[in-house]
Amino acid sequence: MPLNEYGDALSVCNKCRCGYCNNECPIFQQYKFESMSPRGKNFLASAILRKELGQSNHLAESLYRCTLCGSCKVACPPQVDTPSIVKALRSDLVENGLVPKAIHDVLTNTLRYGNPWGENPAKRSRWGQELHVKSFNDCAPSSILYFVGCTSAYDTRAQEIAKSMVRVFNKAEVDFGTLGNEEKCCGSPILEIGEKGLYEKIATENIESFRKHRVNNIVTTSPHCYDAFTNDYPELSENPGVQHYTQFVAELIDQGKIKMSRSLRKKVVYHDPCVLGRRNSIYEAPRKILESIPGITLLEMDKTKENSYCCGGGGGMMWTRELFGERPSTNRAKQARDLEPDIVATSCPFCLINLEDGMKVIGMDDRIQVKDILELVSEAL
Repeated sequence: MPLNEYGDALSVCNKCRCGYCNNECPIFQQYKFESMSPRGKNFLASAILRKELGQSNHLAESLYRCTLCGSCKVACPPQVDTPSIVKALRSDLVENGLVPKAIHDVLTNTLRYGNPWGENPAKRSRWGQELHVKSFNDCAPSSILYFVGCTSAYDTRAQEIAKSMVRVFNKAEVDFGTLGNEEKCCGSPILEIGEKGLYEKIATENIESFRKHRVNNIVTTSPHCYDAFTNDYPELSENPGVQHYTQFVAELIDQGKIKMSRSLRKKVVYHDPCVLGRRNSIYEAPRKILESIPGITLLEMDKTKENSYCCGGGGGMMWTRELFGERPSTNRAKQARDLEPDIVATSCPFCLINLEDGMKVIGMDDRIQVKDILELVSEAL
């Protein structure tokens, strides 16, 4: 929605001024500048609506330090939707060409190459060559389309998630395929950056691709792809067969199609990704999977489930490291360290990469491993 439609919500925030959102915002906790807090962004939005403040590069730097994690909305007594207000502000910045260079590069890469990493689209399927992953063209319409996602396709660390997913599919004798080099970005980071025109182009192309290939069932690696397909693609509302892999694997366990027999004997703390948890309320499936792995002792941090602490990768911020002095993942790594786990487990490629970086920053990467749940399942099979 355009910014002017949030006038009533902004009026509530201006009258309340409680600041509960600031207490939960990982970016504000890092910088301590009001302009980078949720409350501060709402004040800026109100000033823009009153025409007391104009668009500027300085405003853009503040708005593009928000991960849209949603912790502010959970903490807000009247439930002011600050993430949506920030997205409306970003859309105006994009229209006026006032975005930081890193954001501009993400948009350009996605337009040119079909992914925000700027990688060659002809190399998108290389991660699965040794595993002989077949094309969805060779599958029946009732089969699973495994939507790998940009990060798991190109990032060498996150590729281990995709490889583990293939092992699980094969172990459960699931007929699946991928779109290979035809797969493109889901568009989630583009929408959150505020480039609606490019997002609509991506969404339209993906819908046409799904229809061409007669796709009925989709399993995604990334919570961001899952969120895009279930919440942002109205054309997929006719198709209920979209699942994040944690939902799919939890069902395989319930159905007895996979059994994990190898004991890992590890203390594992689970980190809830913001988009999977807070935005889509998927909390139990990941924990069910972890509790099904023999030998795992599952630990919980203080900030968990709807109160989980953001890794810093959402809202398009995965590609804007220079805008941060230090990512929120450093603080999250410290929170995990205090429980003395062997492993921090998560279920999002962004979280995996950022939390590994966080462990390196605090000097704990040689003592605490960061792994995706799929990697643990693969090890236990």
